[in-house]
Amino acid sequence: MVRSFLQFLRTTAGFLPAILLGFAYIPVAQGQEKPYFVTYSHDLEEPGNLEIETKTALAQPNQSHRYGATASELEYGTRAWWTTELYLDGQATAQDSTIFTGFRIENRFRPLMREHLINPVLYVEYENISGADKTILEVVGHDGQPDLAERNGEARREHQHEGELKLILSSNLKAWNISENFISEKNLGHEPWEFGYALGAARPLRTLGSGKPCVFCLEKFMAGAEAYGGLGDTDSLTLHDTSHYIAPIVGWQLPVGRLSFSTGFGLTSTSLDRVYRIGWASELPQVGNWFHSRKGGAQ
Repeated sequence: MVRSFLQFLRTTAGFLPAILLGFAYIPVAQGQEKPYFVTYSHDLEEPGNLEIETKTALAQPNQSHRYGATASELEYGTRAWWTTELYLDGQATAQDSTIFTGFRIENRFRPLMREHLINPVLYVEYENISGADKTILEVVGHDGQPDLAERNGEARREHQHEGELKLILSSNLKAWNISENFISEKNLGHEPWEFGYALGAARPLRTLGSGKPCVFCLEKFMAGAEAYGGLGDTDSLTLHDTSHYIAPIVGWQLPVGRLSFSTGFGLTSTSLDRVYRIGWASELPQVGNWFHSRKGGAQ
């Protein structure tokens, strides 16, 4: 497994250094959200803050080549109840090519601001991506290995203009966060609605801080798991011929951001055998104030 992971990293070596170099210039900040890769909790970005994040998926479909796909994300706290995001996606496939695969615009709205037993969030997204996108930010319908095995030159000819809706339900139970996502997605042409789900649970390894600055303290780590998969479409609402994954996750809060790891295990014949994920997030506080000129000196 370790050898395979190192091989995947070599596949994506062409674009990862540029991403990491960019993070070297980000000020010290703290990521806010849970270390999920597919599941969303009810956490929203603080108003005026900008979070910069990458989510990289590394995998190899059967009868195809290894690939690395990265979604680079800009998440802005528009209001306390509204967070908006821009995703830019790309991928590199061994013995094929490195290509940009499209963009996504996402908005999350939290109708109830106080903490409740169950906290609902409404999610709306527009996707303009090609068939070569391999980020696996969600699994819907009958998504499976054949969708990820096409040659880039052929897959990129398929243009997908899609709308996506999610109902996010999230609860904080003592140290645990438990989140459930119900997903519906539709090609804006005449395709049927496709459905999927994502479930996540995570908690810090220790809830009480030591009171001393540290990097390797247990309270800096969060562990858990997420499960996600497709539920067919309006023509065939079923578990038959759908992909499903279970993925342990680990998050590590560093002085300059949050590092996350996950290994997803495919549960059906249409699923990938493994999906290795690595994520990085760092936050820029109150970037909205950068564009407001000060009047009358310091406030």
